[in-house]
Amino acid sequence: MTPYSLAFYLDAVTTGTVLGLRPDDSPERVEKVLGTECGENGGRDIMWRDYGLLEFHRHRSHAADPWSGHHVSLQVHRLARRDRTLAGSALRARYGRFAPRLRAHKLHRLLERGAPLVPAPEAPPNTPYFRTYEHPASRATVTVIGTYGKYSTPRNLRPGDVYAIHLPAADTP
Repeated sequence: MTPYSLAFYLDAVTTGTVLGLRPDDSPERVEKVLGTECGENGGRDIMWRDYGLLEFHRHRSHAADPWSGHHVSLQVHRLARRDRTLAGSALRARYGRFAPRLRAHKLHRLLERGAPLVPAPEAPPNTPYFRTYEHPASRATVTVIGTYGKYSTPRNLRPGDVYAIHLPAADTP
């Protein structure tokens, strides 16, 4: 793990932002920072833009309503594919090369100096394969592989690897 990619995860979890982008920033602001190369997915009331490692999720109550930022997902598990471009040029320019896996104990150790992660309740379908932790200040959640499951967890990750990090918008319950 390069110290730079660890700095990225530490920044994201403690601030709830990515390169200064908040989960509720406009799509135009996100494009200005990350560029326009992304995939767009969704339906009538939910939409997300996929930038490889990052996904910006939006929702709305009705089709006529404007989109509202909901959360940003850091799809850390995708790095295990060893695609060096997955992090995107803006992230690589700031943080350098990203390692294929993030060990949860390294992130926990760095966060102990400030506000450490605390265990969060796990959804029954995720047990025992995943464990979730929350950062008390930013409300970011870190999902960690708890145990290997043939059809439940990626085979290129092992217990103790971070699967994903979610950064909620300020008004998300």
